[in-house]
Amino acid sequence: MDLRGKDFLKLLDYSEEEIRYLLDLAKDFKKKKQNGEEHAYLKGKNIVLLFEKDSTRTRCSFEVAAYDLGMGVTYLGPTGSQMGKKESIADTARVLSKIYDGIEYRGFGQDIVEELAKYSKVPVWNGLTNEFHPTQMLADIMTIEEKFGYLKGLKLVFCGDARNNVANSLMVVCAKMGINFVAAAPKELFPESDLVDICTEIASKNGSTITFEEDITKAVIDADVLYTDVWVSMGEAEDKWKERINLLEKYRIDSRVMSLAKDNAILLHCLPSFHDTNTTIGKDIYEKFGLKEMEVSDDVFESSHSKVFEEAENRMHTIKAVIYATMRD
Repeated sequence: MDLRGKDFLKLLDYSEEEIRYLLDLAKDFKKKKQNGEEHAYLKGKNIVLLFEKDSTRTRCSFEVAAYDLGMGVTYLGPTGSQMGKKESIADTARVLSKIYDGIEYRGFGQDIVEELAKYSKVPVWNGLTNEFHPTQMLADIMTIEEKFGYLKGLKLVFCGDARNNVANSLMVVCAKMGINFVAAAPKELFPESDLVDICTEIASKNGSTITFEEDITKAVIDADVLYTDVWVSMGEAEDKWKERINLLEKYRIDSRVMSLAKDNAILLHCLPSFHDTNTTIGKDIYEKFGLKEMEVSDDVFESSHSKVFEEAENRMHTIKAVIYATMRD
């Protein structure tokens, strides 16, 4: 499998075989990391991280992955570059690809990362856009496979805002890998029909299904994986909270919902999660709306079903696989 020089912008651009290659590569890197085996295969290379939206897991995963591979890393935060302000996206891409061997972008519209890739002479990786979150998906699928030993035929249910970047990307990767995808969401928050049609066609070729259900009780029965995300995505206005709480409170994954899934079902969450009031936003929501937990209850988040921290670790291993596969000589 040769992915040298290929951008990593969305999983629709990757075949099942290419995704499988990245997963197997990530597993190999994870073993090397755990065994203390050096794998600095990309010494002398440098990458730049362009972050228009802050992050804990994405930044740390890219930085540690790059360091493990022997590379240098430059981080440019929301105020760290002139892209889109004094310098166009195209010019930024042409400048950075003269200096660096790879470019990561985390920010707003998918069109931004696509334009970076168009004008860059080096691989460009999507660390998150409004529409897609492909590096998260690799970590999710890796975590699922570690738990069950296989992917095809499993049932994954996403509960919440089914239009957001995580839900969109889950629908894509499930279709690609033969996982039955169900979105438990209000009709107003179902994904765009064009993407649904594309994923439905892909899923049908891989023996899986794409389903939408407004009743969470019906949706989660016999699920292997329950997945949720925050109700208001990064960058959205604060006044969305009241509207989303009204729409999504009945889609919280609590102990009742978890009990309807299979006994060995797992909980995944891309994090951060509002499962208690130990954050400033959590406290603010409690003071304004009286909610101590939002998309997932604290007892489920802290239960044996929860694999969210294993999932977070796997961000590093899968991102390392993407970097290496697209940059190796």
